[in-house]
Amino acid sequence: MTAYYPYCPSGPFNAFTRFIGPNPVTSVNPVQRFPRIDPSAFLSPFTCVIGDVYISDNVFVAPSATLRADEGTPFFIGSNTNIQDGVILHGLANQTIQAGHIPCSIYIGNRVSIAHGAIVHGPCLIEDDVFVSFKAIVFNAYVGRGCYISMDAIVTNGVRVAPNRFVPPGAHIDTQEKADSLGAVPKDSVDFAEQVIRVNKEFPPSYHAMFGSHRCSCGISYNHANLLK
Repeated sequence: MTAYYPYCPSGPFNAFTRFIGPNPVTSVNPVQRFPRIDPSAFLSPFTCVIGDVYISDNVFVAPSATLRADEGTPFFIGSNTNIQDGVILHGLANQTIQAGHIPCSIYIGNRVSIAHGAIVHGPCLIEDDVFVSFKAIVFNAYVGRGCYISMDAIVTNGVRVAPNRFVPPGAHIDTQEKADSLGAVPKDSVDFAEQVIRVNKEFPPSYHAMFGSHRCSCGISYNHANLLK
């Protein structure tokens, strides 16, 4: 049985104001689907999660993050990933990228950090252990494991970034030639990304201990292990 967070109305005494609910019915998405959220994940106040979004165990979603699968869908967020303040996840209708044996609008792997103000727009796939820095944009791209995308950088136009590559601050990686020319991630950036993951992995259980679970069961049966088979 998978838990999900219901809509929590706003109000002066409600510390858990958030919207978690199904996508609206449109010509693009004629069926309403609810988010599926592992009970160990923590969604902060003022977050918004809409539609077919799967959030795995021990994920931390910071205040004011928006995960909106009302157009492109579905989204998958892997274990121990953190989505920080002001991050936006959205996707284009009917455009997906293959993750295992299933098509996803957005796939984000395990132990990924999406830092403050970044935009991840589908179709895109971000593999494990990637760091997406402040105000970076990833759109229509495949980012290999262990990459570091620096602040204000843009990765787009269908490029495939090889594992463990460093995208410099402000860079526009919009051709495969540019992606192939990227160097290895410097050690100080690796260390920084690992520190961010260490800190953010502690947030879900710590916030749950402070505030309680604040969730209800929705009766949706979901097998995480079968998702990518």
